[in-house]
Amino acid sequence: QVQVKESGGDLVEPGESLTLSCAASGTIYTIHSMGWYRQAPGKERELVAFITSTGNTVYADSVKGRFTISRDNSENTAYLQMSTLKPEDTAVYLCNTKGRATSPSGPAYDSWGQGTQVTVSS
Repeated sequence: QVQVKESGGDLVEPGESLTLSCAASGTIYTIHSMGWYRQAPGKERELVAFITSTGNTVYADSVKGRFTISRDNSENTAYLQMSTLKPEDTAVYLCNTKGRATSPSGPAYDSWGQGTQVTVSS
């Protein structure tokens, strides 16, 4: 079983920066991708950014140039550096990781964390 834990959410003012962390643990054999999603009240969950095992990245248009996703493969951890934050970035940020557990032929997993709250307000 693979667990995911996010941290780093906070209340910040517009224009400030914040870095979120996502740590995966458990019976991980390999992580194919780690991604950040967000969900604001009354809105659907949306992709923010994800990164593959080879370092390829994808970003939502709304965060391009402001957010940067990175990962530490040795620590099974992903980071989301957020700069020039806007009130519309306010949401619960959730981490997702996909990969294979236990062994090369082990079961695939698709695990989510509980989320961390980011609030951007003056």
